[in-house]
Amino acid sequence: MHIAIAGNIGSGKTTLTKLLAKHYNWEPAYENADNNPYLTSFYEDMQRWSFNVQVFFLNLRCRQILEIRQKKKTVVQDKTIFEDAYIFAPNLHDMGLMASRDYENYMSLFKMINSFILPPELLIYIKASTSTLVTQIQKRGRKYESTIRLDYLENLNRRYNKWANTYTHGKILVVDADTVNFAENQDALGDVINRIDAELFGLFKS
Repeated sequence: MHIAIAGNIGSGKTTLTKLLAKHYNWEPAYENADNNPYLTSFYEDMQRWSFNVQVFFLNLRCRQILEIRQKKKTVVQDKTIFEDAYIFAPNLHDMGLMASRDYENYMSLFKMINSFILPPELLIYIKASTSTLVTQIQKRGRKYESTIRLDYLENLNRRYNKWANTYTHGKILVVDADTVNFAENQDALGDVINRIDAELFGLFKS
């Protein structure tokens, strides 16, 4: 199976990916944002590098999905290809940070790729307020994230919530990071795992 975790910057996608991979013995597929050669430049000058950074992630996630579908095991993926196309790219375009011709080119690439791939069997969306995102971004202390604009995060959050509410590609499970501290609380993590079991297997495991 393909399990995918979606959520805004700082929501806890990588943390939950690690925890679920350990609990279920699933293979994790990480975003590896630190390896994106455009990311630092993007946060310093979003308008100049928006198209480059989005195409890099589109290529990365397409390759991940193809590899996941070739495996004979369950894989949990940190971030989805849908988020890039339905949230990040249109947000950059609407904020005037991606030119229309670049946005149209990007969406054309996505639509072509999307026609060949299958959606995950389960999408887990980590919902979080902007204040929670800021706190967690500051806590992990990535230098290139220190210049992220607050309005950028807020716009992304509005798009994430709208997208999750209208998601039709398959099963979706929403985890509220404001109230469910799965990273530090074993009981909270256990509740998330029980909900995943119910979605995937139709029962609660002991």
